[in-house]
Amino acid sequence: MGGNGNGDCCGSQEKIISAEEALQKVLSVAQRLPPVTVPLYEALGKVLAEDIRAPDPLPPYPASVKDGYAVVASDGPGEYPVITESRAGNDGIGVIVTPGTVAYVTTGGPIPDGADAVVQVEDTEEVNHTAAESKRVKILVQTNKGVDIRPVGYDIEKDAIILKSGERIGASEIGLLATSGIMMVKVYRTPTIAVLSTGDELVEPTTQCLDRGQIRDSNRAMLLAAAMQQHCKFIDLGIVRDDEEELEKTLDNAFSAGIDILLTSGGVSMGDKDFVKPLLQKKGIIYFNKVCMKPGKPLTFAEINTKPTDDVMVNKILAFGLPGNPVSCIVCFHLYIVPAIRRLSGWANPHLLRVLARICQPLKTDRVRPEFHRAILRWKANDGSGSSGFVAESTGHQMSSRLLSMKSANALLELPATGSVISAGTLVSAIVISDISSTDNSKIDTSLVLGSTLQGSKPKEVTTDCSGYTEFSVAILTVSDTVASGAGPDRSGPRAVSVVNSSSEKLGGAKVVATDVVPDDVGKIKEVLRRWSDIDKMDLILTLGGTGFTPRDVTPEATKELIERETPGLLYVMMQESLKVTPFAMLSRSAAGIRGSTLIINMPGNPNAVAECMEALLPALKHALKQIKGDKREKHPRHVPHSQAVPVDTWEHSYKMSSGGGTEPSCSCSH
Repeated sequence: MGGNGNGDCCGSQEKIISAEEALQKVLSVAQRLPPVTVPLYEALGKVLAEDIRAPDPLPPYPASVKDGYAVVASDGPGEYPVITESRAGNDGIGVIVTPGTVAYVTTGGPIPDGADAVVQVEDTEEVNHTAAESKRVKILVQTNKGVDIRPVGYDIEKDAIILKSGERIGASEIGLLATSGIMMVKVYRTPTIAVLSTGDELVEPTTQCLDRGQIRDSNRAMLLAAAMQQHCKFIDLGIVRDDEEELEKTLDNAFSAGIDILLTSGGVSMGDKDFVKPLLQKKGIIYFNKVCMKPGKPLTFAEINTKPTDDVMVNKILAFGLPGNPVSCIVCFHLYIVPAIRRLSGWANPHLLRVLARICQPLKTDRVRPEFHRAILRWKANDGSGSSGFVAESTGHQMSSRLLSMKSANALLELPATGSVISAGTLVSAIVISDISSTDNSKIDTSLVLGSTLQGSKPKEVTTDCSGYTEFSVAILTVSDTVASGAGPDRSGPRAVSVVNSSSEKLGGAKVVATDVVPDDVGKIKEVLRRWSDIDKMDLILTLGGTGFTPRDVTPEATKELIERETPGLLYVMMQESLKVTPFAMLSRSAAGIRGSTLIINMPGNPNAVAECMEALLPALKHALKQIKGDKREKHPRHVPHSQAVPVDTWEHSYKMSSGGGTEPSCSCSH
């Protein structure tokens, strides 16, 4: 996002930082809270602080998969006496199935000793018999040993790790814990949040008649509700007047109450009675007090280290001085406090989900500040026009005091500070801030998801229709210690997804169907590349980052150990294109090649450089992918005689103009 941290982003001499820098600072200060042990049903939504092993195998006995008859498989078809019944919860103790006999079993019921297969009821016939006669059944099919029997530990082996430390506990995880008999769970504690409103003009929402100059306090109720949505404990500190002594006393009481996060709203601007910033500075360390964003510019973030008392140990408190305008207040809560809560609660990736969405109407961008535009995000299924995907509808007038602009909003559109109009139908990045209630999730195209939900996802089936239109599967791997650890957002991955999907037609229908993030580690890079190429059979894999000169830049080494045939021409073209932008492109150590039927290309980690390199490769990639798939009809294009060739500079100019291309200074060598 915009801003250079030198105070000139928004025309002020006071230091101001970008939205991305602000979030990185918050997450670097936030530290995971210590674990606590809670009863099973209080663990829902929390993050595990220990590995969970199965104390028993599941099933604990050989169990029938179907209703039917437990038999000796070698007996074969025929008529047999039914010597016992084994139902779920009744194991038919002491009865042994011997050759020439069978036992009736129900789904989940124990297999009696001696039996080694189950024949389902549908493959049997009951033989008529009198009350005095024993029951008999006719087996109609030949079966094999082990058929329709779940052996001991088939679902879960004894001592197997069923849940790992760091995993969030949902309903299914509660079920796993219950089936293993685990009723107390060690989880990371969720933070306790104190919420305070400041201002002489504020009165309680219960006030019926407002005097001149009064307004009802909406921020406090809104922030308390938002804290509840994040499963946090909270303390309501009420309303404090614009009185420095009263405010300091309230803050001191809050700091000694064992809270983890303090949220104040109002009192952080430039007025002579805005006491929040000076008091936070007096009590701790202020990291920033202005962010180059719209809305939410006057956001203050501080760290308070409390002194130990008889009841409370030393505790680090994250203090956020939120703007008084309601929209600015709740937008800042979503962008900064939700990730902070997640980090404190033990989440491995605290960042909010981002998706690509087409805007329904033209949007005017701010000239100076990047904007988080409130919008209603929904999934639009294919209506016969040939396209489907997320669409975003603006909530209307975006003034930061207009809380109606947050009504029903479930996303914040990230609009750059260009001062231009973004036309309707343009794909923009959207930060999801609440449930997409109108979305049919079963029809969502995961290639439009930019956040962590795509990481490690399985690819979709790739098809070729009767018209000869080929759809190639693309996987994108971001290689970065910073992104993998959750210390910073992945900017290159979403940009690469956008570039590939927007160029789908030029790439023969290519779509991104899987993404992942790994640290700068040869083994982990190879693991993902091998899985995508050997098992998932991806057509194209793009790696992003790790191609420079630093000791941790090992992506080329990992790639070279896997590829079977090198493709140096692709690297030459990317280098040639990048050198037009920066001489540092010569420091790139990228590798590219073919493994099986998969083309693997190392790309730089800089988002702009990714777009530049893809643009350079576009004229030949579709042709290359078809050849790798074994399309014998795909021949090299006929060479044009030199006398008829278009001059290179003319071709480059016309190509960039037709594709909307252009260059933006970027470093192409590494992250």
